[in-house]
Amino acid sequence: MEQASVQAAAGTRRKAMRTVLAAGSSRASLNEIAQRLGNLGYLVVLADSACQALELVSARGFDLVLIDALAPESAALHMLAEIRGSRDTEDLPVIMLSETPDPAAAVAAFGAGADDLLARPFAFEVLGARIERTLARAARVEELKRSNLALDARVAARAIELGEAQVELAAARIDRTQLMGSIRQLHDQLAVRRDAA
Repeated sequence: MEQASVQAAAGTRRKAMRTVLAAGSSRASLNEIAQRLGNLGYLVVLADSACQALELVSARGFDLVLIDALAPESAALHMLAEIRGSRDTEDLPVIMLSETPDPAAAVAAFGAGADDLLARPFAFEVLGARIERTLARAARVEELKRSNLALDARVAARAIELGEAQVELAAARIDRTQLMGSIRQLHDQLAVRRDAA
């Protein structure tokens, strides 16, 4: 019994582990990111190029993408545009890491759809906190999307019910009109008989 609860707890921990795709041109930087984020409880998958990262994104689901410095410089923005351009990944959380606190680069990153941007040097605890905040916001967005889908389904069901009720009402009106016609006809026949008698 105790072993089963230990296995269940391990399964819960595995489910709670979130996956981060870290893409960048520097293997040393990626390895440090993987180690540090691994220590914070994330499963980190590494990609050496934007192309490889995009293949990984389309092949499997990640909870978050972390884009480190990519060569050429435009590769990070291109990768972000590709992620935002796909219906499957348009809401995938993306944090970009920058080599410098350049305001123009930050504006470009946010304009391309980055959820957050962090300039070097940074403390990994700060990166971890930003990842947590970004994932929490993404979970709220996902919950809102699910609620909207459920609401859309309820609205559609109500529209079908309303359509069916309108058809029944139209049929009832036709029946009523026919019944009123029959009553008038009987009334007229009775009046004729009364007059004849």
